[in-house]
Amino acid sequence: ECELHVPVKSHTAAMAENLLPDALQARCRALQLVCSRIVERRTGHSVCRYEVLESGKSKVVASVGMENSKVVMITGGARRIGAELVRHLHRHEMRVILHYRNSESDARSLADELNARRSNSVRLLRGDLTEYPKIPALMGKAFSFFERLDALVNNASTFFPTAVENINEDAWETLVGTNLKAPLYLIQAAAPYLESTRGCVVNIVDIHAGRPLKGYPLYSISKAGLAMLTRSMARELAPGIRVNGIAPGAIMWPEAEHYEAMHEEIISRTALKREGSPCDIADAALFLIRHANYVTGQVIAVDGGRTLSN
Repeated sequence: ECELHVPVKSHTAAMAENLLPDALQARCRALQLVCSRIVERRTGHSVCRYEVLESGKSKVVASVGMENSKVVMITGGARRIGAELVRHLHRHEMRVILHYRNSESDARSLADELNARRSNSVRLLRGDLTEYPKIPALMGKAFSFFERLDALVNNASTFFPTAVENINEDAWETLVGTNLKAPLYLIQAAAPYLESTRGCVVNIVDIHAGRPLKGYPLYSISKAGLAMLTRSMARELAPGIRVNGIAPGAIMWPEAEHYEAMHEEIISRTALKREGSPCDIADAALFLIRHANYVTGQVIAVDGGRTLSN
């Protein structure tokens, strides 16, 4: 991987494209690979990204002006879907603020891996999101890492069953607190920073926000609230900030054997008859952050057609 920095005032994006080393262009031709170019314009810089596509995979081979790349904060970014969001958005040249609470070892390992590829491109932020009065300071610290914020991805979530007869205040506060209240206060604290970049929020909702999952009433309630929070904040924060959501279906279920039967039953009622991958969620997030400039207030189901059986 090589990196080139070219001020817009001295080169146009088209001229920057020609700076791709001759040897690299020759290598692409020799391997009969397809080269694609994505151009982004930033204040004072032009950003060019070249990808070599081979066997369905892509690799960044040159970039220009990455010091002005987008900055995204991802909550719960150390493991599972959160870690894939971090990797995927970083792969697409964004700088990442990786939030975690307890998974410090996983968070540091992931940050070290990605910073080895592009120095100082991932920063770690530890915090308990249910300590609501501390969220403004947490967001201020997040902003201080890169002095900008383009996107907030509310991914951190809690999932466990709650039989009706066993519902109590602790279960309510844990599920609704993590899945609904924390995203609300995070959006509130992030709004001034996002406004300055005309940024966006992506909430990771769930298809069970619209169709409750039996045995999980509090979880379903919390995600239904998050879906409405998405639409409400889209209206309240427009036109400066876009707010959208992603509703995953059968993707990376909890790591426990007793979920297996439920998992298989849901797969059987999915139109595509297979489980999705975390990359499907990350692709949707990339679309909403980078390309969906005229989309707000929407919750996109990434569920393999599961909701078609409703």
